[in-house]
Amino acid sequence: MKKALLYTALILFNTALFSQEFKREKYNFNSDWKLKAGDSKNAELPAFNDNYWKKVTLPHAYNQEEAFEKDIEHLTTGIVWYRKKFKLPKGIKNNKVFIEFEGIRQAGVVYVNGQKIGHHENGVMAFGFDISNLLKPYPQENCIALRIDNDWKYKEQATGAPYQWNNINFNANYGGIPKNVFLHITGKLYQTLPLYSNLKTTGVYIYPSQINIESENAVINVESQIKNEFDTPKTVTFEVVIEDLEGNQKAVFSGNKILIQPNETQTIKVHQLVEKLHFWSWGYGYLYNVKTILKIDGKTADEVVTRTGFRKTDFKDGQFWLNDRVLQLKGYAQRTSNEWPAIGMSVPAWLSDFSNKMIVEGNGNLVRWMHVTPWKQDIESCDRVGLLQAMPAGDAEKDAQGDTWKQRVNLMRDAIIYNRNNPSIIFYESGNESISETHMHEMKSLRNTYDPFGGRAIGSREMLDSREAEYGGEMLYINKSAGKPLWATEYSRDEGLRKYWDEFSPPYHKEGDGPLYRGNPAEAYNHNQDKHAIENIVRWYDYYRERPGTGKRVSSGGVNIIFSDSNTHHRGEVNYRTSGEVDAMRIPKDGFWSHRVMWDGWVDIEKHRTHIMGHWNYSDSVTKNIYVVSTASKVELFINGSSQGFGKRSSEFLFTFENIKWKSGTLKAIGYDENGTILSEDSKSTSGEPYAIKLKLNTNPNGLTADGADTALVDVETVDTEGNRCPISNNMISFTLEGPADWLGGIALGPKNYILSKEIPVENGINRVMIQSMIKSGKIKISASSKGLQSAELIFESKPIETSNGLSKQLPGTDLPSYLKRGQTPKTSSYTLKRKPVYILNAVSPSNNNDTYKSYDDNELTEWRNDGNINTGTITYTLAKASIVNEMVVKLTGWRSKIYPIRILADGQEVFKGNTTQSLGYITIPLKPILAEKITIELIGINTEKDNFSKITEVDPTKELDLFKDKTSVDASGQLRIVEIEFYEKID
Repeated sequence: MKKALLYTALILFNTALFSQEFKREKYNFNSDWKLKAGDSKNAELPAFNDNYWKKVTLPHAYNQEEAFEKDIEHLTTGIVWYRKKFKLPKGIKNNKVFIEFEGIRQAGVVYVNGQKIGHHENGVMAFGFDISNLLKPYPQENCIALRIDNDWKYKEQATGAPYQWNNINFNANYGGIPKNVFLHITGKLYQTLPLYSNLKTTGVYIYPSQINIESENAVINVESQIKNEFDTPKTVTFEVVIEDLEGNQKAVFSGNKILIQPNETQTIKVHQLVEKLHFWSWGYGYLYNVKTILKIDGKTADEVVTRTGFRKTDFKDGQFWLNDRVLQLKGYAQRTSNEWPAIGMSVPAWLSDFSNKMIVEGNGNLVRWMHVTPWKQDIESCDRVGLLQAMPAGDAEKDAQGDTWKQRVNLMRDAIIYNRNNPSIIFYESGNESISETHMHEMKSLRNTYDPFGGRAIGSREMLDSREAEYGGEMLYINKSAGKPLWATEYSRDEGLRKYWDEFSPPYHKEGDGPLYRGNPAEAYNHNQDKHAIENIVRWYDYYRERPGTGKRVSSGGVNIIFSDSNTHHRGEVNYRTSGEVDAMRIPKDGFWSHRVMWDGWVDIEKHRTHIMGHWNYSDSVTKNIYVVSTASKVELFINGSSQGFGKRSSEFLFTFENIKWKSGTLKAIGYDENGTILSEDSKSTSGEPYAIKLKLNTNPNGLTADGADTALVDVETVDTEGNRCPISNNMISFTLEGPADWLGGIALGPKNYILSKEIPVENGINRVMIQSMIKSGKIKISASSKGLQSAELIFESKPIETSNGLSKQLPGTDLPSYLKRGQTPKTSSYTLKRKPVYILNAVSPSNNNDTYKSYDDNELTEWRNDGNINTGTITYTLAKASIVNEMVVKLTGWRSKIYPIRILADGQEVFKGNTTQSLGYITIPLKPILAEKITIELIGINTEKDNFSKITEVDPTKELDLFKDKTSVDASGQLRIVEIEFYEKID
């Protein structure tokens, strides 16, 4: 009897020991899935026959091959089933098992071994389930099944409310399981997952405090929610290990022992000062592995590894500060689907890096994901490449009420919890348009509850005068502030295909020619490349000239819509949006290179660049304008060494050389400073006739993985005998593929956009195609041929991945390197002061005198106006001290359409007389410099109306926010209306 008791005790001891020392594992759960479109009765049952279902590796949307072949409105919707059979690892019996879905679209019911375990409906966010008690131990087989509905009109089951962001215009509907899935196996004492939906847990939270950039140190704070599912209390020690990018230990620290009762959940907190830190920054994706370890009696019971970075932010003085340096925001408002042809959004992690890194290499620093929270893969990618992010919850184009608002609140809560350790997230976006102050307070409370120390501002588009929002900014217009940062959430909305260089290049597309949009001419949506790039230059200059350093009230920047052509609502001749500065395969247009020139600096230009738009392959009969974008003060153009003179400068960065006659050879542009010193240059040379095809392979840095989901990109060029690209070649290329890979192809202008076709033309001498690996590894051969050209081929191999019973320890993205090329944040100032603000003491007017302060109150939603009579159209400002004012900056109501004839007096002396110009915000009026204490603005004639931006059509003409078309204003010819006014003097 004693021996039996001893034996039982040993078994119990060993079981407890195993449970305490069990090594937590996170498995890649993407392999060995099957899917079938349409409903299937009893498909949740393990014995269901799915032998004829399609075999896929996740992530995989069931309709992803339609990406860019179909209009967004015609993407396949309906019911789809996914099933997978798998086995647990040996020895897993009394452990906790959780399944994590990074997201499904739109809603799905989840079954394990035939039993329904729950559902998820918002179509965006990650979620998880505890499936511990439903699984069979090894060697028995388990079955998981999902019934997913991606109907555009899907409604929440409990409330009947549709999801605002399940929108047929902008949120491409790639249905099924388009994101990664993971299996977590832990002991019964464990750190929870950051999956609030279903699990109601919050996981690990890591943040720095007392950050000292100069001394390169900070206090690192670590919190972890832990749970004890043993039947007995446990005394736990919480230890933290921080490792740098090279795997070296930077710090090890722990807290006091904590007693946690059975079925109790606690949050443990520890912190320590850590020295010699590398701070995460723009283009410097320095990350640390933070290991949070639970120990019982000195033995590890649970360990979680969180990859994160540390940085310092501030949002003040109308500016955004990163690591104590002002950064003007510039980048792209990108569709969250971030899709590619024939594969949609379900790309491997390295391809997310490929795309997001291009934004950084093009000198963009911010991506504002549009309408819905991005998937974790893109968020982690931005961490690695050093790209700041604005993360929305979910929205369409307006505020919401009732259950629809609750859906957004719940999504934002889950998104904050899931993503709060990702350093690249800087802004939380509460709405794609302004929301009420009450709603903004709710969102701010979520941030303060779940991410109070993450250094992130929460706000919304517009919200210019909100007391709750911590940032704002309109869609198209230029906003300035001396308080919270205001930046344009999407601007420069024109479109243009990459194929169209100009009117002198094949296929000789006439600028602006294309179908009507909403019954009206649509020139702005059918640009050639040069005109599209010029529009980008003009629009960015509006923000650049009001940048930090130009006064007390400044613009914090803006993001251009969009980075890559998108399978969303469109206006031009094709069935997808072509606003991108790169096409859908991420091949640059001239707009990409233009931004790269203009954006190379934190605020002021720090590296000078010059770029010649277009190419230099024309015929002898061509005489055309040459456009150069440059950061130089002046640019000189040369043909074969012969000067063509200096270009006409406009919008700071654009230089136009009119009526240049083409000659074969080399075109060179040289940029100089005001003293004639060369700053930068660029050249284009005439290529010969197409002679051969050239192929280039792009893969994960570690090669192509044979997992059934990895991809390889192949660049295809037509080149002359010297190997130079032929920039006006549009040759049709035929491909053959041999070996274990599937053909995805590329995109081009033509039938069904050539999606999945093995015959596809180059455009402007280049195109790009994609293949996808199979689950079998081996040699792959791609051959390319075209009539009259020398053929080319690529031979490479895919490498096997180790999987066992549907599980793999090789996690997506963990082997990808950080991008560090921009280096650490400079410790110098990012700008110089350009002028000195002269402060206004007060203002008086014979009309609406009590409102005069509204013209200088740093609030763009207020204005001063006279009563509509010319003789009362005057206002006099008393300066805080007598000053020599040489510039007036003003935002006048009706800024894009109204012309005001005015005279400006300085202590009674005329310093300006003329008409104001239209703008998308502010205008600068030079004044004759006179020492004065009072500045008077007088209306000296009737107003005239003419919208100078009529081609910018995506504005609601009824919105009071955009006062330019206020009906009372149009008919009032004697009005003087000032939104904001500023005075400046030169710096001594």
